[in-house]
Amino acid sequence: QEAVTHGDGPLLIFAGAGSGKTRVLTARIAYLIASHRVWPDRLLAVTFTNKAAREMRGRVETLVGEGAGKMWVGTFHSTAVRILRREAQRLGIPSSFVIFDEDDTRAALRRVLDELRLDPKRYPIGALSNSISQAKSELKRPEDIPNRSYQDEILRRVYDSYQEVLRRSGGLDFDDLIMKLVELYSTDAEALAKWRDRFRHVLVDEYQDTNRAQYVLVNLLAQEHRNVAVVGDDDQSIYRFRGADIRNILDFKKDYPDAHVVHLEQNYRSSQAILDAAHSVIRSNPERAPKRLWTDRAGGEKVMAMQAYNEIEEAEFVADEVERLRKTENRGYSDFAVLYRTNAQSRAFEDVLARRRIPYRLVGGIRFWERREVKDLVAYLRFCFNPRDALSFARIVSVPSRKIGNVTVEAINSFAREAESDIMAILAGGSVPGVPKTAIAPLQGFRAQVESVRATMGVLRPSELIDHVIEVMDLRRHYLDGTPQGEARMENLNELRGLAESFDDRDPAPGLEDFLAEVAL
Repeated sequence: QEAVTHGDGPLLIFAGAGSGKTRVLTARIAYLIASHRVWPDRLLAVTFTNKAAREMRGRVETLVGEGAGKMWVGTFHSTAVRILRREAQRLGIPSSFVIFDEDDTRAALRRVLDELRLDPKRYPIGALSNSISQAKSELKRPEDIPNRSYQDEILRRVYDSYQEVLRRSGGLDFDDLIMKLVELYSTDAEALAKWRDRFRHVLVDEYQDTNRAQYVLVNLLAQEHRNVAVVGDDDQSIYRFRGADIRNILDFKKDYPDAHVVHLEQNYRSSQAILDAAHSVIRSNPERAPKRLWTDRAGGEKVMAMQAYNEIEEAEFVADEVERLRKTENRGYSDFAVLYRTNAQSRAFEDVLARRRIPYRLVGGIRFWERREVKDLVAYLRFCFNPRDALSFARIVSVPSRKIGNVTVEAINSFAREAESDIMAILAGGSVPGVPKTAIAPLQGFRAQVESVRATMGVLRPSELIDHVIEVMDLRRHYLDGTPQGEARMENLNELRGLAESFDDRDPAPGLEDFLAEVAL
């Protein structure tokens, strides 16, 4: 109640695990709207996942009605996309920018290493990608990388060249979304004043997981009205490897000395035995806000710890426990879950469970958005939306096969870079240096197909565009090759279409641009 009905001014809610923080945050938003302290479209609520954002919006709509639909509720990245689309001209970037995912970033870095003649074995792409991401989360540009060693110099060169690839492709990666928005607000006083006035109340969930760039963004927006409410738990900060800085929540009172602090310490999820075990571990943390969770659910089974000699003994122990509890407590196999820290650890469990004929279902594997056919279709949509997207062009021009080789693709991309032009314009111009005559007809056929899709972009909804791409590009025949794998690929495309249909139903107004942003984020 204290957190929900807090008036104006900064608010810090320390919400322990299982204390109902989402319910409290949702109730506070509903209170602010219902009490007419803020109009829904003047309220910004930031979450860390799209699922959390949808749940929050749905709960608020249940409490206050359809007016809540005007709220700005989303992740840091989806919120940044919405604002950057509107303010792109101020930053000198295209409003039709595409969003690079991890695979796109890796492909771009491979190209950079090739251009700089650097050996990927000596300079692993994964490590470079992580270093660039870390730099961006700290708001460091290539020139801000300290030049303390040869490795630093390589990182600066790769980072700088990578940004040039993004610029040429009309793209931004995930970290750019926040960094560019901070750049806008830090260099354009008019834009900052406009958006500060827009958001009279700013609420942030999972504040313990914010990085430097997100922290700066929140404070830039909140400084004028100072109606900023953050919710989090320093004990649950687990994303330091992604740049999360626990000091953001621990030092909130330093940033806002007049902040009202509320502690949510009643746990509604676990037994006291589990809370005691958790507290015995976390209390040793040198940097934490003092708190002690409690629950009405007294007792509970004690947590058991087992130290195994190796991974096989560990897996055998788990299998033994499963069989023991099935016999003594009449449990079914579906009553058990095995959690492990890294995917590599699944092998030992799979081997033991299979050998002992214990049925299991592996959750994870190749994620839906990483499946080849899904990425192919999304790449088609991306290229149709932004014909400067060289990575998407390289991916789709041979799906299905058009007898267009890598040399031809690189020649076209290189010519487009030098001409500062989009790829469709280059193809429409006719001959391209380095492109063999045998490739001209297939390229013109490809151009005609893409133009057919682009002509319908302002008319068809995303789900209908997907149907159109599948038909025009003959993807159904390409994937249905008579094998079970082919049928599975087509089922995945149907699943993608279903997701697009759900997107259409949620809000008929947004088009391909918004759908691609949701897919990327």
